[in-house]
Amino acid sequence: MAVSTPRDKPNTYNADSITVLEGLEAVRKRPGMYIGGVDTSGFHHLLWEVVDNSVDEVLNGHATRINVVLSADGRSATVSDNGRGIPVDIHPKTGRSALEVIFTTLHAGGKFDNDAYKVSGGLHGVGASVVNALSSELVVDVKRDNFVHRQTFRRGKPQGDVRKVESARGTGTSVTFTPDHEIFREQKFNPALVAERLDVKAYLNKGLSITFTDEANGQSTNFHHAGGVSDYLDALQAKSDEPRVVPTAFLLEQAQSGDGLRIDLALAWTEATNESVTSYVNTIPTRDGGTHEQGLREAVHSAVRMFLTKYEMLKKGVEVKSEDIREGLTAVLSVCMGNPQFQGQTKDRLNNMEARSAVESLVRPKLEAFLLANKSIGDAIAERIIRAAKAREASRAAANQVRRKTPTNNRLNLPGKLHDCDTNNAEISELFIVEGDSAGGSAKQGRDRIYQAILPLKGKVLNAEQATKSKVVDNKELSDIIAALGCGMDEKFDRTRLRYGKVIFLTDADSDGHHIATLLITFFYRHLRQLVEDGSVYLACPPLYKITWGQQTFWAADDKAKANILGQLPANAHPNITRFKGLGEMPAKLLFETTLDPARRRLLRVTLPENDRPYAERTITELMGKEADARYRFIISEAYTATEEELDV
Repeated sequence: MAVSTPRDKPNTYNADSITVLEGLEAVRKRPGMYIGGVDTSGFHHLLWEVVDNSVDEVLNGHATRINVVLSADGRSATVSDNGRGIPVDIHPKTGRSALEVIFTTLHAGGKFDNDAYKVSGGLHGVGASVVNALSSELVVDVKRDNFVHRQTFRRGKPQGDVRKVESARGTGTSVTFTPDHEIFREQKFNPALVAERLDVKAYLNKGLSITFTDEANGQSTNFHHAGGVSDYLDALQAKSDEPRVVPTAFLLEQAQSGDGLRIDLALAWTEATNESVTSYVNTIPTRDGGTHEQGLREAVHSAVRMFLTKYEMLKKGVEVKSEDIREGLTAVLSVCMGNPQFQGQTKDRLNNMEARSAVESLVRPKLEAFLLANKSIGDAIAERIIRAAKAREASRAAANQVRRKTPTNNRLNLPGKLHDCDTNNAEISELFIVEGDSAGGSAKQGRDRIYQAILPLKGKVLNAEQATKSKVVDNKELSDIIAALGCGMDEKFDRTRLRYGKVIFLTDADSDGHHIATLLITFFYRHLRQLVEDGSVYLACPPLYKITWGQQTFWAADDKAKANILGQLPANAHPNITRFKGLGEMPAKLLFETTLDPARRRLLRVTLPENDRPYAERTITELMGKEADARYRFIISEAYTATEEELDV
């Protein structure tokens, strides 16, 4: 509901309006900011955080064993290791035990100290405290100094100080926690999913032994893989029906750069038509890739190019592109590094630019030497790549032939919900991308069908800044937009095939409508940027209010415009004010007169001036990306500029 204007009530925004969340309250209030959501993925993310803390002990040479136990009811988990054990002495700054500080304070932990942890998957210092905040109960047992030290927490709050419970030999940490049913409802741990994750951890850490026990069936499984990433690549390929080009894989283990970055890599080519790179940073899966994968691809491209050139295998008329080299490529890449910068707490993408050059410089010379020393292997790989290039060229030639035979106005592949225009002249035609089916119906009835096409969207579209390209392509709403435009996207964009001269976003004049327009702008900026650069993308400006006074009618796009109009009327005027809840409420004729008619409408062109491109890139990345800290900083720095009329709460 929109906040009322000063004409309706006094401005009560003062110090009392500011809420300060103490301790771990923020985590319980907004868990999605820290674990990505409260669905099954977020529920299991708590376990991954605890396991990763134990794996960090392994990465730094302090542990060799990890035990994970799921309770019989599947609602609790215990993770223990034989590492150093969390410190339990008094922290000098807080006056509390180090253990309590770690589990109750955000951004506290040993991962900030390079002496304590050279490499780590958890550098934000929030993992343990977030798990604690979102658990109904959490118990920590620490073995060190010849005793077991225990502390219990409930919903993030300590139930007393650390206490010694018994004498013990050795060192290690054990964490038992129960995710809070108030946060996660009726969630349970999935034993198969947990086993799969632990198996991967064992592949990525040679010598590590992980025992997994599911008390529901009383079974225990031990994960230990002496071959490391090489065994992992074999296991992944065993699930595929595509054979390798050659049996021997390229293997690079414990290769280290000058700045301490270390990689393990297993790489091969198969007969598959797609590329498959599975990557990790400090054993954290980076599902959306990042700079380390970019460095790997550059290294592979350079090494293969060198081999093809040296042995004059690039025959005349065959152009080998990067996509040909990557076709059939399958790899497992594990990177260990200090101070990794991830995109968001869920760590799906690596952002460190130095990782790109480090991985490239480690892999390229070794892969070149491997291909030169094993020419028969190099020849087989080169033949595979040249076949891919020829197939791509043949496919393109066939597509061009079909295109020449097909009329340019062929509409068989257009989305079924598109209400197309009659003209085939792209220069004068307009595509309105409309929010909602009801608004699409009004727009369809009110448009000039000769040159105006309507494509209704269902709800909010996917945030293209946070989604992989495959997810964008698979998204129904976005794929419908691409199909309607006809010009393709990204590297396949072809301006000559564009079916409409203007692309106009028509959304409600409220905060939800603005959000949908922002999501569409983000998608076009990332995947159809040339249309933005060409000035072909517009925002329609439908009215939010209709104000009638006597024989006069006024249209207001927002609360500020309404206030200006009312301020110009006589003091004793009592106008009739109609607020449109959505475009679907507007009669078709009225929608045409106010929003669709070129003679009377108002459009805002979305532009990308040359000197504003760095600012645009930073704005899209920070405000639409996965990194919540950037948006938090923006809100803190810009909150004072927002007026009550502009808020919608």
